Amino acid sequence: MKISRFAALAALIITIVCTSCNDGKSYAQLLNEEDLYVNNFLADQKIVLDIPADTIFETGPDAPYYRLDDDAMVYMQVINPGTPGNMVENDEQIYFRYTRYALSGYSDGALPSGEGNNLTLVSAWFRYNNYQLQSSYTWGPGVQLPLAYLPVDCEVNVVIKSQMGPTDETANVQPYLWKLTYQRKQ
Repeated sequence: MKISRFAALAALIITIVCTSCNDGKSYAQLLNEEDLYVNNFLADQKIVLDIPADTIFETGPDAPYYRLDDDAMVYMQVINPGTPGNMVENDEQIYFRYTRYALSGYSDGALPSGEGNNLTLVSAWFRYNNYQLQSSYTWGPGVQLPLAYLPVDCEVNVVIKSQMGPTDETANVQPYLWKLTYQRKQ
């Protein structure tokens, strides 16, 4: 049992080291680049460092980006605040649609081409705050974080750094802007 845990840990460390060193950059250098990409994008936005005490956010395409965590890993812009009182329950299954944009390609106020499930029939879902399930854990906590403050039917833009993003992409150290909408199972 201890050997298999050690082997799994060693494999993870080797994966991170090899992935981060592919272009001759250390993991620390990649993290610094990630900060630069995020700062480059946020420099063109209005930023609010604290969540409103009453959780009433400014909304719309010109709304500010609110910092959602103390480590500055997730920033949220509220496009549509959703229906008051329509809050998520712990372990509730939530479906979401998304398009995400790699912030490394952001330049002169323009986002690169996006990817996601907004134009397909492929569904994405998680169980809110239940990271025991692979389906929830896979997407990372950044995708779920807006629902701590907003109703299920909200629409948001969320900047998510790699440590809060999908688990299989953490070693890539790539920040994304996610355009998200949430809904309950019909």
